[in-house]
Amino acid sequence: MSAPNNAAQYDLIVIGFGAAGLSAALSFAEATEGRENPAKIAVLERATKEERGGATRWTGAFLRITQDKQLDTDWAEHVGRVSGGLADIEYCRTVERETHQTLSFVEKHGVEISFDDFPLPHTFDGGTPSMTPPASPRGGGASIVEHLGAALEKDPRVDIRYETEALRLSTSADGTVDGVLVRTADGHTQQLTGRAVVLACGGFQGNTEMLTRYVGDRACDLPLIAPGIANNRGDALRMALELGADTAGQFDGIHAEPVDTRTQKADSVLYGFSTGIFVNGDMERFFDEGRDTWDNTFEHVGHEIWKNQRQEAYWIADAKTLAIPGIMNSLLSDVPPEQADSLEELAAKLGVDAEGLEKAVAEFNAAEGPGEFDPTRLDGKSTVGITPQKSNWATPLDTAPFIGVPVTAAVCFTYGGIRTDVDGRVVTPSGAAIPGLYAAGEATGLYYHAYPPATSVLRSLIFGRLAAHHAVAQQSV
Repeated sequence: MSAPNNAAQYDLIVIGFGAAGLSAALSFAEATEGRENPAKIAVLERATKEERGGATRWTGAFLRITQDKQLDTDWAEHVGRVSGGLADIEYCRTVERETHQTLSFVEKHGVEISFDDFPLPHTFDGGTPSMTPPASPRGGGASIVEHLGAALEKDPRVDIRYETEALRLSTSADGTVDGVLVRTADGHTQQLTGRAVVLACGGFQGNTEMLTRYVGDRACDLPLIAPGIANNRGDALRMALELGADTAGQFDGIHAEPVDTRTQKADSVLYGFSTGIFVNGDMERFFDEGRDTWDNTFEHVGHEIWKNQRQEAYWIADAKTLAIPGIMNSLLSDVPPEQADSLEELAAKLGVDAEGLEKAVAEFNAAEGPGEFDPTRLDGKSTVGITPQKSNWATPLDTAPFIGVPVTAAVCFTYGGIRTDVDGRVVTPSGAAIPGLYAAGEATGLYYHAYPPATSVLRSLIFGRLAAHHAVAQQSV
């Protein structure tokens, strides 16, 4: 289907108002500034202006970078290791190469990158456990949405279309993408033409039908980690597949995180769990809470809770965890943990079987192995004779006050998506680029088996810029 002659015409159409889309639109605007014939840019957003930004608006947007704002030097190899060699390492190397310049780009527009206190060891620094605080935009992903969005709003060349749903891509006779059919808030459709289109509207975690199709049974039981991702309906994947695009990433893989069930606050993730234990609804431990640093285990906890624990679990700890300086910074809920002077009292507050909880804690305490407890490193203090083992930080839970948080698994994003090259061009299974079509962010697939974290927003920003720069170069020929 080709675009009719009377369609609204743009030099670039960006679908999505999150990190990838904003980066693409603003990069294109900057690169075409001063053209004799001003470039026209459309940015399409399913949501209202007040709710714009998709997943980006709600995330803390951790950044896996060093103090000098370079990507963790181990990240590309880490992705390769956990993927079993399936991930596109050239793509990962591109993220590594473009990190510093991309962060400078967002800082230029008012996004402040800060290194805040985070009290637990992680592997964001060269692949070895570190206590260096991870970075994030001050104000989280919302800062990216508001600062980059404000820059676009001030540009008369940019047409932001809210409550606009992308339905289908159009192509010219030679297969070049030349626009998109959209549906507006009144239910009517309109054809937009564009010399290039960037798909930047996220994965399919907001579409239960697609989640069930790809991820499997009971996908409907996965709550969304934030309201904005309800608009991630798989539009990019659906439209690209209609044109014969290739895919990448593990389609039954998701990034799920353990979140507090007592609150409706978005992104209420429990990161600081390593020094306690998890029990399920039957008051049985089910996970090695200390097998690695939190960043390498938190999504595995989430996936296990969803897949095998009926979406019900409880994190239990004691005064030794409370004594860790800044520990509350790693519990992102707006509701403090339940606290009690006895396990029986804690069980009552959590609404669980007291006898079962006391038994689980007693069995764990009795399995204490040798060594000194040290929450700042992989201390090697493990349990002996119980299953599952706890490989580090296995200190008894025997000191009041006891604390607990009820958790479930929430889906953050999907692994499977569109395959692109390192310029952000959508490619076919043969590797040929589809002319005029680009994709960036979570609409594109990358991860297999695990997500080495704090790179989702970063890669979105990077490949939004790269797609825009390639589109500008093509239009200058």
